[in-house]
Amino acid sequence: MPTSEAAPYPAGAVVVVPFPFSDRSAEKRRPAVVVSGPAVAQVGFVWIAMITSARNATMPGDLPIADLATAGLDAKSVVRPVKLACIEPGRILRRIGSLSDQAADAVFDAIRVRIGPA
Repeated sequence: MPTSEAAPYPAGAVVVVPFPFSDRSAEKRRPAVVVSGPAVAQVGFVWIAMITSARNATMPGDLPIADLATAGLDAKSVVRPVKLACIEPGRILRRIGSLSDQAADAVFDAIRVRIGPA
């Protein structure tokens, strides 16, 4: 159940959300990074990329988060750009931090690479 009011979350913000499993059977409360901007927010959505513990099995494209304190994380973690979700802003439970501009750019680049050429 959402507990926060709908609010704009800038790209690179680290938030806590009930992240949906890829098969939609359940969801798990976890950190995620916002990867969308004002154009997506304007129509009432937020795109997010999963953040998971670095001790989990790696997937191609996983990006380690170097500055855990600024991201609001207390354990070694990675952004998993192959796991994206589209949610309503009201599903965001809270903002806990942000990625550096350089780390956020690396996430955006990793997503672009996986999308492929137009």
